[in-house]
Amino acid sequence: MNKNFNRRDFLKTGSIAVAGTVLLPSILSGCMSGPQASSPLNYQLNDYLNHFGVTQKMIMDVLAEGLSRGGDYCDLYFQHSISNTVALEDNMVNRAFSNVSFGVGIRVISGEQTGYSYTEDISANAMKSAASTAANIASSNTRMKVMGLAEKTLPNYYKINTPWEEVSINEKIPFLQYMNDKVFSLNSAVEKVNVSFSDQTSYILFANSEGIIACDYQPMSTLNASCVAEINGKREQNSYGTSGRQDVKFFSTANLDRIAKEAVDSTMLLFDAVAPRAGEMPVVLAAGSSGILLHEAIGHGMEADFNRRGESIFSDKIGKKVAESFVTIVDDGTTPNNRGAINMDDEGNDVQETYMVENGILTSYLHDRISSKHYGVEPTGNGRRESFRHMPLPRMRNTYMLNGPHQKDEIIESVKYGIYAESFTNGQVRIGPGDFTFYVKQGYLIENGKMTRPIKDVNIIGNGPRVLSDIEMVANDMEMSEGGWTCGKGGQGVPASMGQPTVKVSKITVGGVNA
Repeated sequence: MNKNFNRRDFLKTGSIAVAGTVLLPSILSGCMSGPQASSPLNYQLNDYLNHFGVTQKMIMDVLAEGLSRGGDYCDLYFQHSISNTVALEDNMVNRAFSNVSFGVGIRVISGEQTGYSYTEDISANAMKSAASTAANIASSNTRMKVMGLAEKTLPNYYKINTPWEEVSINEKIPFLQYMNDKVFSLNSAVEKVNVSFSDQTSYILFANSEGIIACDYQPMSTLNASCVAEINGKREQNSYGTSGRQDVKFFSTANLDRIAKEAVDSTMLLFDAVAPRAGEMPVVLAAGSSGILLHEAIGHGMEADFNRRGESIFSDKIGKKVAESFVTIVDDGTTPNNRGAINMDDEGNDVQETYMVENGILTSYLHDRISSKHYGVEPTGNGRRESFRHMPLPRMRNTYMLNGPHQKDEIIESVKYGIYAESFTNGQVRIGPGDFTFYVKQGYLIENGKMTRPIKDVNIIGNGPRVLSDIEMVANDMEMSEGGWTCGKGGQGVPASMGQPTVKVSKITVGGVNA
């Protein structure tokens, strides 16, 4: 981030409210007069107010405007995000760019109706205009009052020492060059290497008409290496990456070496890969990143908006058995430094461990403010949005299955013929019935209780709720995926993570040879 950019040169890119220049706060632009601003890690509420150039009175006035036509509730979501990306391909920087996003989203709720508006011009008039637009959904003689604002104290699930704003691109490139050279050095068959790094920092200020005001500083970093190798005219490609709410310690030599090795090893493995027989067979889901199947095929069906509208197959399953007694599935916003960790959700709600399935019984959906009111329960801290330009929806955070009573070796030995699915990509899911198709990026054949040859070019086809009920064994080796997952829903993407122990599903349709 260039701390000396002129805030008058930062033009807005499409405001719903008043046209003109976005006025960036002086603390962020580096144009602050007087004493230098403190580190963002030490910011207090007043720093965030100055950060966005607003006062508590301005906020209360905008909230009042949002309720002026009979709305039940109004909230403001201020966000300033700075993201940077740099990539090397074959020893040369081939991409480097930054992006700055700045504005406020204003939401008005009337019953189950929502009005939403945003502006990139954070002036009193622009915000009131946007609030008036959002308020158009409500028409009532009843007028709710804005409560006095009281700061909400948040936990910190992503403690860092060095904010990315203090790390220049010139400090990042040597780390990428090191990883680039490492990948080339690990195998002479490697012909092409691409390594990339991105970081993002978001400053969040939230306030609502019920009197809550809170602020959060959210870091994110992603590091990835991919390579192409050739042997006797045959080429293979694979990649490996990690992501989390981390600071510069992300660039440790051990981490760089590990990512490089994983990228090379997974690529070389593909030269010996075969396709399994096609048909219905046992599938063992590896600990860690195969949790994407859990996320997509099962987790989305437990988001409360789909159930509130009766679209999910789980909409009538609360309190009912959906899996064996050793299956417990959690969605957790409190996992330290994980990609899906949040100190508060994007509605200002507390985050928590939410047990969706406990001992095989469906116990809870994932709720935002609207769905929790509909069901008469407390919000679970799952109201999330991509940015201030989007309204919140029930979304997953870190979704995983808890350890079970079995051993990994025991699970493998129980399979006469099947596949061990290690990583997935290019999945498609129909949320309502839970039908899915996933491409297994990497895995192994299981033959007579042993993992034998690597596999590739494999699709698996099934139904999420049926897979859940067909889980026969769960190991005690739970891992969280460290990949840079972004969950898409309703045209929005939010960072998420997932994980699970090694799991045996009795039968899933596998696409292979002789299909």
